[in-house]
Amino acid sequence: MFDKLKKRFGGQITVPPSTAPVVPSPIVDVTDAGFAATVQTPRLVVVDFWAEWCQPCQMMSAYVGFLAKDYAEHVLVAALDADENPETPQRFQIMGLPTLLFLHDGEEVDRIVGVVPYEEIKARVEHLLASL
Repeated sequence: MFDKLKKRFGGQITVPPSTAPVVPSPIVDVTDAGFAATVQTPRLVVVDFWAEWCQPCQMMSAYVGFLAKDYAEHVLVAALDADENPETPQRFQIMGLPTLLFLHDGEEVDRIVGVVPYEEIKARVEHLLASL
């Protein structure tokens, strides 16, 4: 279809720049180097430890995206590629993927290993927000 349009307009098609505002991702990508600075906050932080080869990680990443939108004002949501950043998973003894790590002031307060329903993740967040 694009080729037909190019022929119709003499090969000159100019696409105007988008005027839509750029919406930042509600999920912060973290690395080993920036992990401590990112999670050292009085807010509840949820870190999604994932890897590209991990099929269950894709499902949990979708849930993490929902969580980031639903709790944007109360929770900082981050994602860390465990293959590209091996120091942090080792430090927190992450043995399986996906793992969600819940942190407060840089300290672990809870974790979820494996795939769980989104409702369970929300329940954990609600409980932690009420108790912190």
